[in-house]
Amino acid sequence: MDPSQVRVLPKIDTSAGHNFTQPSKRINEGQDVNEFLSSKAYVDIMTFLLQLNRSMFPSKLSDGRVQTWSLNCEAVEYSAPVRQLQQLLSKLETILEEAPPDTGPRRFGNISFRKWHQIVESRATSLLEECLSSEILQTPSSESGGPTAEVELVAYFLGSWGSPQRLDYGTGHELSFLAFLAGIWKLHGFPQNSPGVEERAIVLGVIQPYLELVRSIIKRYTLEPAGSHGVWGLDDHSFMPYIFGAAQLAPAISESDPIPEEGSLPDAPAPGGVTKANVVQRERTENLYFSAIGFIYDVKRGPFWEHSPMLYDISGIQAGWGKINKGMIKMYNAEVLSKFPVVQHFPFGSLFRWERDPNAPIPTATAHTTTTTRRTDEPAPSVSSQAAGPGTKAPWASTRTPGPSSSTPRGGASTIPDTSRLPPGASAPTRAPWANTQRGGSTSTGDSTPAGQVPTKAPWAK
Repeated sequence: MDPSQVRVLPKIDTSAGHNFTQPSKRINEGQDVNEFLSSKAYVDIMTFLLQLNRSMFPSKLSDGRVQTWSLNCEAVEYSAPVRQLQQLLSKLETILEEAPPDTGPRRFGNISFRKWHQIVESRATSLLEECLSSEILQTPSSESGGPTAEVELVAYFLGSWGSPQRLDYGTGHELSFLAFLAGIWKLHGFPQNSPGVEERAIVLGVIQPYLELVRSIIKRYTLEPAGSHGVWGLDDHSFMPYIFGAAQLAPAISESDPIPEEGSLPDAPAPGGVTKANVVQRERTENLYFSAIGFIYDVKRGPFWEHSPMLYDISGIQAGWGKINKGMIKMYNAEVLSKFPVVQHFPFGSLFRWERDPNAPIPTATAHTTTTTRRTDEPAPSVSSQAAGPGTKAPWASTRTPGPSSSTPRGGASTIPDTSRLPPGASAPTRAPWANTQRGGSTSTGDSTPAGQVPTKAPWAK
């Protein structure tokens, strides 16, 4: 494969004329999600995600050695923009001290989160001006008197920290932070390096610290999950660390290699290690996947298979971290980008355009986009009331195309099962839609399925 075929998020050519605009809400009902999946914004988001994902695979060096990219890897060099973003995150962490948790009785999230969010909102402009290049923030519109790029970056920045109204945080807010970083990329905010160099620094130097800060906020203010499937979802709050963390443990690649669809690094921990507290404790400081699992151990009690059945099911995959990485990308498309409760608040402007991508297939109605039109501030339907139906047909997902990060996120359309289906009996963990291998044995005491029981496939698992 020609390395030039690897798609990179294009940057804006302001010399050709560009007008910034205040991002606005466009997804108002379930059918609008289909339009989103055919939009230029969707292409840009997926392109940037896949670009970051590829950078986290171990690298084959010219002398035959393999370079891995752990959380504390000294081989990763952080550019000035990355360090400025780290400074921004540090300032946000400092503001936490200005909004101590309320000590009064409460049923849901701590109301002091609203104060923290209000402070951040009131200082958003000054925070970004202190920590981002003025050339980026003040990129002008072609039209005289038009807004600068700052108006769009502020919108995605403020959308990254949870909802002060609902006192919750979820993958929609995580998506907003991804868009914030992608917007800076499009505005030439990161230096031009060899493929993967700056992307790797963004994941390890910005996204991981962001996730750590968010986890601190969630615990400090006991934020509720937003748009979650509860126990039958992948994770209450985040998705990106599972994608990038699986890539860290997958087989090594060179710049010209396609993304591997199976296999693992020779010394990578087994996927089943997520059920063993000692393995998680050892790996969480090195790997994004295990770091996310470690947070689950911090906030949940009981057998892993019971409180995290989807992750437990994935831990039984025998084909390695390459397959897990591929499956996570498909699941991200189906469970985050294709779900109305998750993407309904995502705003669209000039950086992420609502207009249709000319290469997009005709959108089709799916169970993901037509049956999930409730507002996220309304009560979630019970698991038993969720209807069965076909999975989302992602425009870029196909079982007959090369690895997803080798080209534009387009291709044939293959059905992705809907992971919001009715779960199996309470005594058996659910099945991930793309996990076809059976677990080969029990795991550590207290974290495995009860003796004599085989994980039951959910009705949507094939």
